[in-house]
Amino acid sequence: MRIALLGGTGDIGQGLALRFARDTDHEVLIGSRDPEKARDAVETYEENLESRGADADVKGFANEMAADRADVVILSVPPYYAGDTVEAVADNLDEDTILVTPAVGMQGDEDGLHYHPPGAGSVTELVADRAPDEVPVVGAFHNLAADALSDLDNNLDLDTLLVADDDDAKETVRNLANEIEGLRALDVGPLANAAEVESVTPLVINIAKYNDDLHDVGVKFH
Repeated sequence: MRIALLGGTGDIGQGLALRFARDTDHEVLIGSRDPEKARDAVETYEENLESRGADADVKGFANEMAADRADVVILSVPPYYAGDTVEAVADNLDEDTILVTPAVGMQGDEDGLHYHPPGAGSVTELVADRAPDEVPVVGAFHNLAADALSDLDNNLDLDTLLVADDDDAKETVRNLANEIEGLRALDVGPLANAAEVESVTPLVINIAKYNDDLHDVGVKFH
């Protein structure tokens, strides 16, 4: 498959790009509003992967072009850009495209980070509202630390939680996530459960904030 990471030059985009490129045989497309920025990121990612003996297939494009070429499109953008990004690439999506969002709405103060969902109830539901009706939306990769993903010397042992109303799309993303070494995807039901999944993210960040020996906290269920 072709996996497009829109906003793939940012932290979570970099981490997912490196993991997919190293651990799977899928083609990875890095998207950005500035295609030159995407190509610069690809050069950096390829150097990282080649230094570890990985022969990766990574290319850089403008967001619209990356989405147009992809089977799975991951919105690796900040939550306040998620809706606008979907609308910007809507004409490049169709019923054969799976749209994935890992974004979480949060607000911070001196005590830590707090869950701050949009009016739609969750960022995942906001994305589904903005996406074309025929495009299935899956919420995934919310609770993963970007630094842990980007450090390929770090061996993962984490779960990622998936929500979607389209079971086939959810299964595709579940299989894709399971191809990343050390990552296990768990089904948490329909999009209506997205808020519960997203709200775990500020929790794990606050755990890292208040415990010096826990820098890249994630979730693992037994």
